[in-house]
Amino acid sequence: MTAISPSIDGVAGFQVAGVHAGLKKDGALDLALVVSECDCVTAGVFTRNKVRAAPVLLDMQRLADNPANIRAVVTNSACANACTGTLGLENARTTARLTADALAISAEQVLVMSTGVIGEHLPMGAIARGIALSSAGLSDDWAAAAAAIMTTDTRPKLASVRVECAGGSYTIAGMAKGAGMIAPDMATMLSVVVTDAALELGELQNALSSAAQQSFNRIVVDGDTSTNDTVLLLANGKSGVHVEDADDLAAFQEALDALTRYLAQEIVRDGEGVTKFVTLDIVNAATVADAERIGQTIGASLLTKSAFYGSDANWGRIVAAAGRAGTAFDPDRSSLWVAAGESPSEPGLQIFAGGMPADYQEADAAAIMSAPAMTFKLDCGLGQGNATIWTCDISHEYISINGDYRS
Repeated sequence: MTAISPSIDGVAGFQVAGVHAGLKKDGALDLALVVSECDCVTAGVFTRNKVRAAPVLLDMQRLADNPANIRAVVTNSACANACTGTLGLENARTTARLTADALAISAEQVLVMSTGVIGEHLPMGAIARGIALSSAGLSDDWAAAAAAIMTTDTRPKLASVRVECAGGSYTIAGMAKGAGMIAPDMATMLSVVVTDAALELGELQNALSSAAQQSFNRIVVDGDTSTNDTVLLLANGKSGVHVEDADDLAAFQEALDALTRYLAQEIVRDGEGVTKFVTLDIVNAATVADAERIGQTIGASLLTKSAFYGSDANWGRIVAAAGRAGTAFDPDRSSLWVAAGESPSEPGLQIFAGGMPADYQEADAAAIMSAPAMTFKLDCGLGQGNATIWTCDISHEYISINGDYRS
């Protein structure tokens, strides 16, 4: 099992900063900068929402044109720069240009990310101030950078892993933000992942796409996909390790999978108003895609999430959600168990079997569901498709947070 550290001590050739530029009224950190001292091969995955923010459009074009010599990523919180038209695109380009000028690189070497309220223009005076401050204060303070990209998050999310191989050792590290508008449709949040290993672009993109599919695409907080979702992976090669042969690529993939899975799960744990972390193990569906779809439908159901919150083992809501997922599903061939914890060694208490309630005591099920973490195993009995989805409950606090998000 890959050992993940919940912190980042430093990655060769990278420096970061997190500053208060003036976008947030409370003086909190609100602009982050990640800089490599040399060119990076860069991969990205982006929202599939048809409404895409200006920075998403800019970054997609930059990576299509210029994926092999990216040097910096600048991220602001408090303003999404989405649905902002021509001016929004120009502001994203200006953000990149100001960053490039401060770092003495070209604008095409800078990627931009934004998060916050949709439909508002970037306050470019504050952006310029934040770029000046952050570029002058670069260090290894990844915690500050991770804090600067938060919106409704309650804590920074960052992690790192050290990988040993025949050619030496290297680090993969990343930070992420996300607490609401979280649903599996590529990215579902913002994340910057860096490594001091060297990889070819095709291998790097394949690794990121695969990791994201097994992590960021397997989480659900509220079923909404943002206009700004972006995950970037930058490789600068400063460790001197070249990840090339099959064994080294497999080790890199394993470590990246573990890192992104950790960050994805942290997003769910810190979801808006979340009180319970829920693992959905969907097994023996007709296909893997079916298993994913069933898990995502259950995970996004307001009825199931309300039951999780109330410690109510209302298996009917789970089965009904599976039945409307738009995939092959036969309740008469299905079984459902619930257990306390995130990775229980046994399936736990069976609460549904063969289209009917199992023989169990309601008090036993309620006791299991009162735990802060629980796991449901749904055996569909149709094939060999398996998938795990991580989700949560929904509480009154979620409504409070989102009822006045813009104020």
